[in-house]
Amino acid sequence: MRLATWNINGLRARLAFITRWLAERRPDLVGLQELKMTDDLFPHEEFEAAGYRALTHGQKSWNGVAILGRLDSVGPKLERLQQGLPGQEDFGARLLSARVEDLVFTTVYCPNGKDLEHADFGRKLAWFDALAEYYQSHHDPKDAHVLCGDFNVCPTGLDSWNEDAKEGHIFHTEAERERIAALGNWGFIDFFRALHPDTQAFSWWDYRGGAFHRKHGLRIDFLLGTPGVTQRLEAVEIDREYRKKLDGLTPSDHAPVFADLASP
Repeated sequence: MRLATWNINGLRARLAFITRWLAERRPDLVGLQELKMTDDLFPHEEFEAAGYRALTHGQKSWNGVAILGRLDSVGPKLERLQQGLPGQEDFGARLLSARVEDLVFTTVYCPNGKDLEHADFGRKLAWFDALAEYYQSHHDPKDAHVLCGDFNVCPTGLDSWNEDAKEGHIFHTEAERERIAALGNWGFIDFFRALHPDTQAFSWWDYRGGAFHRKHGLRIDFLLGTPGVTQRLEAVEIDREYRKKLDGLTPSDHAPVFADLASP
């Protein structure tokens, strides 16, 4: 089974880019973030033509998440479970989960926080606290869970292109890193770090200043799994090819991340 996550930075601008990626990579389950559209405008027909069923939790102009299931594998089995993080609905459409047989697959678009002086930074920390509490109260790490998305945090200095200069700044604070660690304490394991413990690699690059080509990036997009799922992990890749412009199609500022799991 191939699982993937991708912050697409606006579905209207990226639809042809995404369907091309789906045809080439053929993931079974995909978590999308930053749809920037309401559910009624979601192009279900285009995704069905590409071979995918979609569950959506959208919002006008901002946020929005979706789960895609490939129709010839898991799509017909998708069962919507949770829409929105309990207690954090005012912060927008940022969480969606579905069950596929024994696997619970959740996609999240975690708050950015803007900067340390902005009110949204404290709200970001509270959102992460609510996410950890949601798993502690409603789920068991002995079960099969995958949590994926754009977390807007660099978990360690290895995940930033310039930790020395950025340490203590947004995405790099101890408070944010403690929230990621809390998810690990509950039971989640970072797929990429499980197979690549010492590799510096990034999933997001600013559009400005040639950041992608200069390797000035951050690793903030993750696939996390509970131990039973992680034992099935065979490969994980940050798909840098789809951060490049292809045949005139403009990419998101995030690359997709995908992982392959052995059969249970």
